[in-house]
Amino acid sequence: MVLAQLGGSISLALRQMNDATIFDQKVLNECLNNIARALLQADVQFKLVSDMLTNIKQIVNLDDIAAGHNKRKIIQQAIFKELCKILDPGKPSFTLMKGKPSVVMFVGLQGSGKTTTCTKYAYYHHKKGWKPALVCADTFRAGAFDQLKQNATKAKIPFYGSYTESDPVRIAVEGVERFKKENCDLIIVDTSGRHKQEAALFEEMRQVSEATKPDLVIFVMDSSIGQAAFDQAQAFKQSVSVGAVIVTKMDGHAKGGGALSAVAATKSPVIFIGTGEHMNEFEVFDAKPFVSRLLGMGDWSGFMDKINEVVPIDQQPKYHEKLKEGKFTLRIMFEFVQNILQMGPIGQFLSNIPGFNEELMPKGNEKETQAKRQRYMTMMDSMTNEELDSCDPKIMNESRIMRIARGSGRHLREVMEMLEEYKRIAKMLSNMSALTGLTRNMSAQATSNAFPPQMLKLMGGLQNLMKQMGSTKDMMGMLGGGKK
Repeated sequence: MVLAQLGGSISLALRQMNDATIFDQKVLNECLNNIARALLQADVQFKLVSDMLTNIKQIVNLDDIAAGHNKRKIIQQAIFKELCKILDPGKPSFTLMKGKPSVVMFVGLQGSGKTTTCTKYAYYHHKKGWKPALVCADTFRAGAFDQLKQNATKAKIPFYGSYTESDPVRIAVEGVERFKKENCDLIIVDTSGRHKQEAALFEEMRQVSEATKPDLVIFVMDSSIGQAAFDQAQAFKQSVSVGAVIVTKMDGHAKGGGALSAVAATKSPVIFIGTGEHMNEFEVFDAKPFVSRLLGMGDWSGFMDKINEVVPIDQQPKYHEKLKEGKFTLRIMFEFVQNILQMGPIGQFLSNIPGFNEELMPKGNEKETQAKRQRYMTMMDSMTNEELDSCDPKIMNESRIMRIARGSGRHLREVMEMLEEYKRIAKMLSNMSALTGLTRNMSAQATSNAFPPQMLKLMGGLQNLMKQMGSTKDMMGMLGGGKK
């Protein structure tokens, strides 16, 4: 994930500081120098890094810290606070209100994923009860309206645009007026992507803003942008009143430090991050949990929110009881894979757990593993209720396997591979004598202290499952880890 390398470098610097036998000014300076080096290597602007170190040194004066205080903890808290300050300037974003029409204008660099992000933003609010609509005021890029139209149709969001009108201001005004009459309470205007050097397009952006009078202007920024991020973001801020930022492509492997610089340049809060290409790979951003995960400190509330989102609370006891009894049917496996698909990359999901080491998950191609999970879903979708609910693997005879292969359009060996995997997990769960924590990296005492009882019940037995996955290449592939 973007910024993962930066987080690892900062965490390493903090660990080395904690491991020092004698803690003095030399150790502190070495820690801060390592952190500064990591930030600069990640393309964070030099002035931001310099200001951050100055602030930390002002907060952490070893001579002024009273005896008995934990100096290491004070330094960690100072670093955490300064990283949060970069991502959250303390300025609240505009708050949308249901039933009252709000106009939100999207601006950003070309290729930042702005049009896709517009649809994700509309889809997110549609699920929350808003009545969103999309207006395509991008007449500069060929195919922009087609892309928005396709995305909006897929998400079942009303849209407006024109193949013949070349004036983006007119299209924006007509679209906003139309959707206000239709009582839409969230009208999203997508504008042309532009660069700092393109004065004409910046003038066009100002005209669209003046004509539609948006309640909120959102700057969409690609997380992979480098050192130019600060200047580009500042140019947008000087042209229109940017009130919020959305960072896209957070599932990549770019350095990502430019994203921090751009946020600082706009002095506006990050409100969402895009974590993939799909419509539901779009997360509300909160600086403190994000920095906490970045530094390996976890985000427990985020973990619980995700679990409750994909596994309704009323269904959680059912999973607990069946796993406890070792009753692992193909239907449970089907629902398990279904939930995994909704969670997104499993390593990213488990990074919410304090102390979880993402290195536990083998590195692989997420697209391949996503495809493998989809194949499992297709094959299990071709099974009968008897086959899905049986705890006896022997029920799957040759004729049934051939029927499943034909029905799902998959090879016999793929069906056999999935059934072998199911048998291994079922056998492992049947021998499970007690419910334990989630990750093998944590001691039993640490786990019981860190996890709420309801989570231990829900996810009980997954520690053994994770251990099994460590030696089961196919299962890791299904979860989002190993290669094929």
